[in-house]
Amino acid sequence: MGRLLTAAAAALALLAAATGQAAARDAGGAAPGDLTPEVVADVARSVLTPDAPPRGANDWSCRPTAKHPRPVVLVHGATENPLQNFASLAPALKAEGYCVYTVAYGELSPGALIKGLGPVPQSARQLAAFVDRVLKATGAARADLVGHSLGGGMLPRWYLRFEGGAAKVGHLVGIAPTNHGTTVSGLGELGKALNLIGLASVVTGPSMPDMLVGSEVNRKLDAGGDTVPGVRYTVIASMNDLAMSPYTREFLTAGPGAQVGNTTVQDHCPFSFVGHIGMVYDPAVEQLVKSALDPSDRRAPRCTPVVLPF
Repeated sequence: MGRLLTAAAAALALLAAATGQAAARDAGGAAPGDLTPEVVADVARSVLTPDAPPRGANDWSCRPTAKHPRPVVLVHGATENPLQNFASLAPALKAEGYCVYTVAYGELSPGALIKGLGPVPQSARQLAAFVDRVLKATGAARADLVGHSLGGGMLPRWYLRFEGGAAKVGHLVGIAPTNHGTTVSGLGELGKALNLIGLASVVTGPSMPDMLVGSEVNRKLDAGGDTVPGVRYTVIASMNDLAMSPYTREFLTAGPGAQVGNTTVQDHCPFSFVGHIGMVYDPAVEQLVKSALDPSDRRAPRCTPVVLPF
């Protein structure tokens, strides 16, 4: 039931974001990553075909260009799947000329609607194998990772630190990332007080307790510092994020040999109410991702005030 509610919440976020985008869209029409009818249909289709990649992703014949020499691997969040999570962002990045790939990880059963529920270390090994496959297919020396929630925070950071990813990744872009754990607006602390974390793991999957502040995974990951040498990090957060709370726990501190950029949507769009789920459908976030991957892309984010605020 909880997983179906998550899917329903994503659909509501999509509809709310679509309303805001329609209101703010300029006369030039929809861009590839906008909430076009195709994007809305893809999110709906993800319920029936959760293993299908989003449009523009997983073209194994794609070869990186001089402008975009690193393939982009999109890493979905917990309780999500690639098609639902990146129905908007994947085609938008493909339209910019990137080789785009999406990985499904953390399935508790084959073909599961909701993915990203396995233990973080196990999922990090799945990510490692997928990145190796992408690098072999494209001939690139490194890939860039763009992830949402768990897929932009603790999971890729574990891969970078403990599964050899530091030598294979140029840039990690985290959208609402679970970098230092979350209290889930206090629900996590309540669960600890009532000794319900073990039950939560059975109901939701091991990744959910892993993401709580103070978890064993959280402590081991943070003990070595936030970053690894040679990798660039970008964090895109929202001040209205109720799932990753407080939102400042998403930010990273650069260690030796690493670069970090922390920003919020509200730094660029002060009246944005975008929350955790809606960020992957938000055109301002889309542009912030593009500018992170390509610093020469200085287009201003397009702000949409009407989105679901969680």
